[in-house]
Amino acid sequence: MLRSISAEWLKLRHSRISLVLAILPIISLLIGCFNFYFNQAALQNGWYSLWTQVSLFYGEFFLPILIAICCAFVCRLEHSNRNWNMILASPLSVTSLFMAKLVIVGILIFSAQAFFMLMYWAAGQLFTIPGSFPMETLVWSLRGWFASISIAALQLGLSIRIRSFATPIGISLCAVFLGLGMYVLKIGMLFPYSLLTIGMGVLSQKGLTSSENIVFLLMNCLFILLFATWSIRRLKYKDIASS
Repeated sequence: MLRSISAEWLKLRHSRISLVLAILPIISLLIGCFNFYFNQAALQNGWYSLWTQVSLFYGEFFLPILIAICCAFVCRLEHSNRNWNMILASPLSVTSLFMAKLVIVGILIFSAQAFFMLMYWAAGQLFTIPGSFPMETLVWSLRGWFASISIAALQLGLSIRIRSFATPIGISLCAVFLGLGMYVLKIGMLFPYSLLTIGMGVLSQKGLTSSENIVFLLMNCLFILLFATWSIRRLKYKDIASS
């Protein structure tokens, strides 16, 4: 497993994925800061008001798209020059292959989350927001990262099966709107994209109760297990079209 992770990490050397990991959080934060600056008269809750603005576009739209891009990117090399045929014929287990890709995507998204939180703190300093930095936002960010793994498990399965780079990203964007609808209907715990909204406190900064936190963790674990099992089984028993 460690060798598989190391091999996946080596594929990212000299790639431009780091630019994407930086650009999308920056864009979402600039949009949020713009809204915060011109609506400060109505936004009187300090750090939390800033969070509502910067996390809305990031957690609801940019982060799911970023997850889909990372998943498509780590499968890009395998889809070229019939590399899937060579990899699946090697002694490497399918489970190790999939889990290594999932770990790499998890590391990439964690780095994006850390960068976003750093910029959030810097924005608060720039606006001279009074009061100490709210530690709850770190918890929200970590919960959002955990929910991101559920989405990544699904998106990896799609990116492995679909040769097109853009199609899985388009599917992710459609799922975002479906997840938003399920969140509004208060059944968000049943869909991974809604879990991301809940975890990051994007639309509501009301803290989750102990039981809600347990359900949140259990549902994410269930989705990760479900999507990973589905993807690994398809890798074992279904042919993959290679270019």
